Amino acid sequence: MQHREGRRSCARDREHRAMLGTVLLLLALAKTACPSPASMVSWRAEALKKLLEVFGMEDPPAPPTHFKQPPQYMVDLFNTVANADGVTKNPDILEGNTVRSFLEKTHSEEMRFLFVLSSVAKNEKILTAELHLFRLWPRVTDGLKRHHFCQVSVYQVLEKDKPDSPEGKKLLAARLVSLQTSGWEVFAITPAVRDWAEDESSNQGLLVTVQGPGGSPLDPPPLQFASGRGHHESKKPMLVLFTDDGRRGASLPTAGFPDLKPQAPNLPAKMPVPKLGRSRSTRSLNRLQSCQRHPLSVDFEEIGWSGWIISPRGYNAFHCKGSCPFPLGNNMRPTNHATVQSIINALKLSEGVSSPCCVPDKLQSINLLYFDDYENVVLKQYDDMVAESCGCH
Repeated sequence: MQHREGRRSCARDREHRAMLGTVLLLLALAKTACPSPASMVSWRAEALKKLLEVFGMEDPPAPPTHFKQPPQYMVDLFNTVANADGVTKNPDILEGNTVRSFLEKTHSEEMRFLFVLSSVAKNEKILTAELHLFRLWPRVTDGLKRHHFCQVSVYQVLEKDKPDSPEGKKLLAARLVSLQTSGWEVFAITPAVRDWAEDESSNQGLLVTVQGPGGSPLDPPPLQFASGRGHHESKKPMLVLFTDDGRRGASLPTAGFPDLKPQAPNLPAKMPVPKLGRSRSTRSLNRLQSCQRHPLSVDFEEIGWSGWIISPRGYNAFHCKGSCPFPLGNNMRPTNHATVQSIINALKLSEGVSSPCCVPDKLQSINLLYFDDYENVVLKQYDDMVAESCGCH
């Protein structure tokens, strides 16, 4: 069991170090004051490519053509899931690792809504889909005086030319809505979105109807929802999609990318033997050289990604550095395997056995809120991006 855990720990360490190596190289290149030669340009392009692989992208999305305010719901969701640096507060808040928002594109004045979902990848598993509609203040009518509620129904349109016929639509959700207030209403529409994911041509949109509490017709309906036309963008109809792309942990390959192998800590060639009466400064230096966590700031503006990333502006990935000298103390958080390896290395009981490495022993995920290629706002969670603590493994 310890052997398997050791192999998994080493694999995760290699992946995390590869990602950190890419980030360190990007930061070094970003801070270069003089114009970069062709080799530096090539290295930067390769490093950016590798970092995009960490974030599951082939190319960075193009920034919006004009200033665009992200939906408040997505901003609030990001702040609920993550702190200001994007680090996940609670990994169990989201069911999957991706939340996509789509604004209604047809700008129809009728209660017909169409959402273009072409940015959803084929490998994404659809978990939940919601229709968010902003309920306007009701009209003052005789019907309003008689009723405090009305029935709102959401249908999947099956036949574009006959949405009002029984065979032209399928009921997705229905409930009573108050006529006394305004605000957001959310309806579950998961079956429709799953149908559209399987067959994009079947997406004929959604139909929303407003009736009396018993299903009686109301003409004109006392309740209206904000549409894509004539209302502020913050109140536009929105489809929110919760998915999971199956990515778990880092998956960045190191092959073909030089100088991303784990680097040994810079230690003296020969460590001095402890003696009584040693100076305080020497003892402090040794403590600093022991395995510990160090800052590693990632600034998306320096990398050139601030145009499409909404939050965070950057984050602290941290990295682990330092020696794992024998004997390993509890403060170095060693595994049993590392303790045995340290003993064998110190006593030279076997050739080719190195001392344990200072590596992350606990990793955290981060969250990005960003614009995709279609200017939709996406919240995505990425595992194993921040070293929370370090240990000798």
